[in-house]
Amino acid sequence: MAELKFEREVTALLVIDPYNDFISEGGKFWGHLKTVAEANNCVPNMLRVLNAARVAKLRVFYPLHRRYRPGDYETWKYIAPIQREPGPSKAFECGTSGGEIRSEFEPQPGETVVLEHWGSSGFANTDLDLSEVLRRFI
Repeated sequence: MAELKFEREVTALLVIDPYNDFISEGGKFWGHLKTVAEANNCVPNMLRVLNAARVAKLRVFYPLHRRYRPGDYETWKYIAPIQREPGPSKAFECGTSGGEIRSEFEPQPGETVVLEHWGSSGFANTDLDLSEVLRRFI
């Protein structure tokens, strides 16, 4: 394996949307992702990266997608196509197993859970840009 060098002060890991609906058997999107995810060992590789970041004492951030709650989207007059699917399917529904973070990826003390994002970006309209570490990149 290659030896990696990094500056701990300006390096962080982003763990984006590790919800059961995405990366677990029975999840609402797993049927669409399963073949590719399993062929690439997606979940084991994600876990390996996360554990390596923790051992290296890197900052870990969780920019999470908005979990569906009753009333979301129903009253919106203008809705983007990307947002049409989570509403009707109740993707990542709050209070359900699909809306929970897969157990292996649960944030640990000291890791930052970012304000949930509504769109496809884990950066736009979140508090991720307020982070002390990420501010150095801006």
